[in-house]
Amino acid sequence: MTTTSTDTFRRMDESTAEQWAVIGAETNKNQGRVAERMLMLLRSLDDVVDGFSTDQLTHCLQAATLAERAGADEEVVFAALMHDVGKAISVPNHPAIAAEIIKPYVREDVYHMIRTHQDFQGQHYYHHFGGDPHMRDRYRDEPWFELTARFADEWDQTAFDPDYDTLPLEHFEPLVRKLTARVRQPAIPRKD
Repeated sequence: MTTTSTDTFRRMDESTAEQWAVIGAETNKNQGRVAERMLMLLRSLDDVVDGFSTDQLTHCLQAATLAERAGADEEVVFAALMHDVGKAISVPNHPAIAAEIIKPYVREDVYHMIRTHQDFQGQHYYHHFGGDPHMRDRYRDEPWFELTARFADEWDQTAFDPDYDTLPLEHFEPLVRKLTARVRQPAIPRKD
């Protein structure tokens, strides 16, 4: 089957540069759906409680509120908001899921902050079930260690207070739309 630039392909190994140019343009045109999907995932956390004193949406909103009120930059606030969104899919590996979701929209240290936040937060509770509360120490020489420790200690592990004046999701929606409207990292690795 021969394809033209306006045809779609059934196999990638039969695709053309012209077809990929169309796909790229369509993907860029529809980038706005990324924010909608992220907000949808966040909203889905409103019924995930799992024994905590707040649902996971409130927890994420509270972490973002704490970060914002402490003067964190917008990428850190965005990451704090999204840090547990992976729990909408899988609790055991939620940090990796959340980190990969936000990776194109944040700088590298913020990505690592979310990717490893569970091990940093473990200092506060891993000992309750026989885990190593010093898991964060394996990252001590990383340039993002202090940022992640601050996130875990000041904004994440403290964000389970049902009486805290937590900002609503609507407050953070413009930030989600702003940061996801641009991509920090290329979607396709380039050869240099």
